[in-house]
Amino acid sequence: MTETAPAATSNFNLPNALTTLRILLVPVFGWALLAHDHDSIGWRVAAYVIFAVAAITDKIDGDIARARNIETDFGRIADPIADKALTGMAFIGLSITGDIWWAVTIVVLAREWAVTLLRLSVARSVVIAAAQSGKIKTMLQALALGGLILPGKQMSGWADVPGEVLFYLSQALLAAAVAMTLWSGYEFFREFWRQRRNLSET
Repeated sequence: MTETAPAATSNFNLPNALTTLRILLVPVFGWALLAHDHDSIGWRVAAYVIFAVAAITDKIDGDIARARNIETDFGRIADPIADKALTGMAFIGLSITGDIWWAVTIVVLAREWAVTLLRLSVARSVVIAAAQSGKIKTMLQALALGGLILPGKQMSGWADVPGEVLFYLSQALLAAAVAMTLWSGYEFFREFWRQRRNLSET
C-alpha cells in the first residue's frame, strides 16, 4: 500500500485574502490621511478606521493560519510586506502632516525593511521566529500610530483637553515604540547572524 504525498496548500485561502485586503487598504488609508485637509477631524477619523481595520486583519489572518495550519509561499512573502507597507504609510503620512519627525520615520523604516528583507532572504533555509520584543514593538507602534492618526491637536472647545492628552500620550507611546523597535532589531540581527553561522557550518 503506497502513501500519497500531502497536497500542497493552495494560495487561495482566507489568511491570504486578508493579507491581500490589507495591501489594498494601504493606498486607501494614505488617500484618506493625505488627500484632504490634514486638520479635518472627519478625514482623520476615517483614516483611523481604515488603519484599524487593516491592523486587525494582521492579527486575524495570523490566528487563522495558525489554527488551520496554513502556510503558503505567498503568505510567507506577502504578510510581512503588507505589515511594513501599512506602518510605512502611517509613518510617512504622519511625517508629512507634521505629527512625527522625519528622523524618527527614517530610522524606524530603515530597521523595519532591513529586517524584512533579511528574513525573506533566508526564509527557505530557516525560519527566524518573531521574538517577544518584536511583538511588543508591533503593539506599541499600532497604538502610537493609531493615536496620532486620530484628531488630537485638531480638537477645540470642550474636547481641547482630551485631544491634547491623546496627542501627548501617543507621542509617549511612539517613543517607547521607537526604543523597542531598535532593541528588537538588535535581537533579530544577533539571531540572524547566529543562524547564518550555523548554516555555513552544516
